[in-house]
Amino acid sequence: MPEPKFEMTRHFDAPQDLVWRCWTEADLVQRWYGPGVETEIHAFEPRPGGLWKHEMRMGERSLYQRIEFIEVEAPDRLVMLMASADDRWAVTPSPVMPLWPPVMLTQVTLAEAGGGTDLTLIWTPHEASAQESIAFAEALPQMEGGWAAGMDVIAEILRELQG
Repeated sequence: MPEPKFEMTRHFDAPQDLVWRCWTEADLVQRWYGPGVETEIHAFEPRPGGLWKHEMRMGERSLYQRIEFIEVEAPDRLVMLMASADDRWAVTPSPVMPLWPPVMLTQVTLAEAGGGTDLTLIWTPHEASAQESIAFAEALPQMEGGWAAGMDVIAEILRELQG
């Protein structure tokens, strides 16, 4: 059985280099990643082998993620392994959804289109068990909303950057 896949494309009325900055500059990423929660980036090195470590605070509780950049091809492509982590940045099962795949392969591709930029996001379980892949597949209908909320914030940031 092929791995389930979440895919979305979003058009931004902004040059590709500005959209790239929204994914590769920590101060901009911190604004859009995890909309609606307080996000603190503890490390951010967008280079192959570099790490992005962040904490999302929801009241008294924090969720941690450890993301490893696999490919960084400016300004066209990012490939990352995204994982839930503990407060020491070790990969752990999701504290919110125990059957969720511990590591997700995230691919972001940017392309000039129609006077702006098309962003394509592909999100798949990485080395997941059958049970974890099923949990991911069952969640597919709800994924658009979370990612779309972040993309809406990116659109706001891009309007600000363009003055």
